[in-house]
Amino acid sequence: QVQLVESGGGLVQAGGSLRLSCAASESISSFNDMGWFRQAPGKQRGLVAIITKDGGTNYADSVKGRFTISRDNAKNTVYLEMNSLKPDDTAVYYCTLNLPRRGRYWGQGTQVTVSS
Repeated sequence: QVQLVESGGGLVQAGGSLRLSCAASESISSFNDMGWFRQAPGKQRGLVAIITKDGGTNYADSVKGRFTISRDNAKNTVYLEMNSLKPDDTAVYYCTLNLPRRGRYWGQGTQVTVSS
């Protein structure tokens, strides 16, 4: 069972920045994709950003130009750099990892709160 440990969430004012980290308990070098989803109160969980094995990225329209996803295979870690944060970015952010033949794993989530 892969463990995903998220960190970096917190409270920030609108316009501020946060950096989320997600460390996997085993190598991510062979993953299909890895990234972040988020869920705000009363809303469904939705994609924020994902990075694929070949380095391709996909972002939700609402975060394009503000968020950047990156990975460090040596540290088995994926990062989400979040800039120009807005109150609408307030949510629980979940890390996810998709491994071949093993399926998708999820972290416990980290709270991001953006005050106006």
